[in-house]
Amino acid sequence: MLQELSIRNFAIIDDLQISFSDGLNILSGETGAGKSIIINAANLLLGSRANAGLIRTGSQTAELEALFQIAKQSAIAGIMEENGFHPEEGLLIRRIVSRKDRHRIYINGHLATTQTLNLITGNLASISGQHAHQRLLKEENQLEMIDQFGDLISLRDEVSGCFHEIIPLIRNLTNLKAKKARHAEQVQLLEFQQKEIRQAAITPGEDVALEQERILLKNAEELFQAVHSSVEALYSAQGAAVERLVAVKKELEKASRIDPVLVPKTERIAEAAIYLEDIAEALRTYLNNIQIDETRLEAVEARLDTLAKLKRKYGTSLEDVFLKLESIDRELSGIDNLSEDIADTEKKLSDLHDKLVKLAVTLSTKRKHTAATLAGKVEKELGTLKMSQTKFEISFGTVPVDEHTEPYLATQESVITETGIDRITFLIAPNVGEPLKPLNSIVSGGELSRIVLALKAILAKSEAVQTIVFDEVDAGIGGSVAEVVGKKLSSLARHHQIICITHLPQIAKFGDHHFNISKHVISISQSMLSGGEPEQP
Repeated sequence: MLQELSIRNFAIIDDLQISFSDGLNILSGETGAGKSIIINAANLLLGSRANAGLIRTGSQTAELEALFQIAKQSAIAGIMEENGFHPEEGLLIRRIVSRKDRHRIYINGHLATTQTLNLITGNLASISGQHAHQRLLKEENQLEMIDQFGDLISLRDEVSGCFHEIIPLIRNLTNLKAKKARHAEQVQLLEFQQKEIRQAAITPGEDVALEQERILLKNAEELFQAVHSSVEALYSAQGAAVERLVAVKKELEKASRIDPVLVPKTERIAEAAIYLEDIAEALRTYLNNIQIDETRLEAVEARLDTLAKLKRKYGTSLEDVFLKLESIDRELSGIDNLSEDIADTEKKLSDLHDKLVKLAVTLSTKRKHTAATLAGKVEKELGTLKMSQTKFEISFGTVPVDEHTEPYLATQESVITETGIDRITFLIAPNVGEPLKPLNSIVSGGELSRIVLALKAILAKSEAVQTIVFDEVDAGIGGSVAEVVGKKLSSLARHHQIICITHLPQIAKFGDHHFNISKHVISISQSMLSGGEPEQP
């Protein structure tokens, strides 16, 4: 409930403090006295946009304050606690609008953001003025009224939640498919390269070993001649080195019998002969392994050519070729994962789509039952507001699917939005014999005011707001109609704090508390400019 409202340097208001009570609070006064400015100030404190044009001429800042009493265990109390405020202290909102500096918002003395203000005040108060009347003419707001009346907000939130779960998945699926399409040609190239490297069946160091073998094969005859001659000189030929060492050893053995000093030398000669025999045997083995094979040489050179081509294409060494193959395998694996990601995303979307369709159809069915009940209640309420012959219906329609419709956001026949599949229109026929027409095409100002009031009366018990402000509720009405409007406002005041601006005494007389708004012009004399007191005419 709004308890205190303070306005300083706002529009034409210099300094104003108002204390409100529960029940029906009536604000009356001449046109231009500033009644609507008070409503504008309340709107600003509830989170509407601020601009420097609202500041009173001659001032640098405008300051607005409102103190609300917050009911325990209410949704607003919960929101305040979640944001670090103590609802038992009440809710004190202060806004400073500045010409030069940034506008500021304070909640219970703490600097806050517009987002926090809107979060807390979302269901704090409802202002029904010309803007609210126009709001009633919009189909999306009419749909919200049906959901509120039928206690369908939680189901509607489920639809919205599911809808917004699907949106990013659709974007992700589109991106994945586009990525896969871009990779189509790349996959062919990668698979060709992978096949080429794998079919080569290369082994680490293979090129070095083959290059050495090629050298040996190309010089096999020269090697054979050199090794063969060495074997002959060391062992096989007449007078070979081994034979001569054996002869020397025998001579020294004879001499060592005369002089034992020669025995070690003789033994070393014997060892040298054995060592040379071993070398000769190893050379004979090497000689037997020398290949003079043109076919093998051609095969080695062909293999080296294959490895050289791979190195030219994929790196400077065989190690680079191996690394390239690993890179190709990873990239192809990633593309394979892309297909899996697409399949997984499509599965998630399919499941969520089934859930969304079920929720949207359930919500639509319940809305239609709710709409029939609401229409009957509106006709009954309008009857009490001197519109007894009025016919009121709520028509339902959908947006049909077409070639541009996203299939995951549609039933077989209808597009699904975050509010479901329904498009509704409030239809009214104020006079007997007239066909039903959309609300925005036929109602007068007085009729629209009464329809707003009728809906407020119907929604009073389900509406979460504690304070309802009516501006221009008396637009286009008078006489006995004004009398019944006053009674209806009085009835509403049993459930909410009502603040009503009116020019009509038929309405004002039902008020529990009255405020007369008047405008006074004070001229500033020269003495005032020099420090004296103002003169008031």
